[in-house]
Amino acid sequence: MRILGIETSCDETGVAVYDEQNGLIANQLYSQIALHADYGGVVPELASRDHIRKIAPLIQAALQQAGLSAADIDGVAYTSGPGLVGALLVGATVARSLAYAWNVPALGVHHMEGHLLAPMLEENPPAFPFIALLVSGGHTQLVQVDDVGQYQLLGESIDDAAGEAFDKTAKLLGLDYPGGAALAKLAMQGKPHFTFPRPMTDRPGLDFSFSGLKTFAANTIAANPDDGQTRADIAFAFQDAVVDTLIIKCRRALKQTGLKRLVIAGGVSANTALRHGLAQLMQQLGGEVFYPQPQFCTDNGAMIAYAGFLRLKHGQTSDLAIEVRPRWNMTELPPLTSI
Repeated sequence: MRILGIETSCDETGVAVYDEQNGLIANQLYSQIALHADYGGVVPELASRDHIRKIAPLIQAALQQAGLSAADIDGVAYTSGPGLVGALLVGATVARSLAYAWNVPALGVHHMEGHLLAPMLEENPPAFPFIALLVSGGHTQLVQVDDVGQYQLLGESIDDAAGEAFDKTAKLLGLDYPGGAALAKLAMQGKPHFTFPRPMTDRPGLDFSFSGLKTFAANTIAANPDDGQTRADIAFAFQDAVVDTLIIKCRRALKQTGLKRLVIAGGVSANTALRHGLAQLMQQLGGEVFYPQPQFCTDNGAMIAYAGFLRLKHGQTSDLAIEVRPRWNMTELPPLTSI
C-alpha cells in the first residue's frame, strides 16, 4: 500500500509518499519563511496563495523521487485540521480531486496526530503506551497515548503555546523571523544572569501558561541595557524557564500515569536544550525518550502520509465533501480498532 501525504496547515507545503513495505520513499518540502519574514509572522492569505503555487510541482517531484506514477498510489492523505482555514482548503481540495481522478480513497488527517506519530518513522520507534509532549507554535499538550486513536489529554496551554511564546519573545529581542530558532541560537551565548519564573509549576495539574512569561521577558528587556550580551542572557533565561517548565510537567505526567516512555514532537521538539533536559529526566527515571529527526519536527508531508496510511489500511476514509476543521480536538479521533 502506497499513500501520498499532503500537508498545508500553515506555512510549509509538504508532500511525501509512504510505502507499506519500504517506508518513506519520497519527501518534498517547501518553506514559506522568506515570504513571511518581512511581516514578522505568517500572513494567512499569502500562505494560501503560496500553497496553490507550490503544491502541484511538489506532488510531481515526490512521485518522481519515488519512481512512481499516479497508477501506483493507493490512497491520498491530507491535513484537514487544525490550522489556517485557507491553507487547509488548498491541500484538502487538491487531495480530494486527485483521489477522485485516480479512483482511490482519501482521508483527512489530524495535524497533531501526524506530529505525535512522526517518531514512528525512525529506526527505533516507541512502543505503546507512552506520554507525548506536543510542542509547536500553536500547541503545547501532554497526551497519554495507549494506541493510535486512543488519546487522553492530560494538560495543555491555556494561552500562548510554547512555540508562540518563543517567537513573540524573539521579536521583542529584535530577532528575525522565525524567532524560535533564532532565540535558541542566541541563548547559546547567554549566561545565567537572570532568573525567570516557571509558570504554573507551583500548583497541581498539567496545564501550561506561557503568556505571562513573555510579559516578564518584555519587562526585563525594557529594564536593562540594550546590548548583545544582555539580550543573550535574557534569551538564555527565557529558554531555561520554558524548558524547565516543560520538564517539570513531563515528570508529573510520567509519575501520574506510571509510564516510562516519553515522546516529544512538534517544532519546538528540535530545541537542543529541551532534548538534553528530557534525556536527563528519562535517565533519572529509568525510562526512554523518543523524538523525530529535526526534518520531521516541523510540519511535513511524511507524518501525514504515515498517519494516513495507518488509518486507510484499517478502512477509514473521508467522503467526497471537502471539509476542513481549523479547530479540532485530537481526543475526538476514533481508535483503529473501532474502524
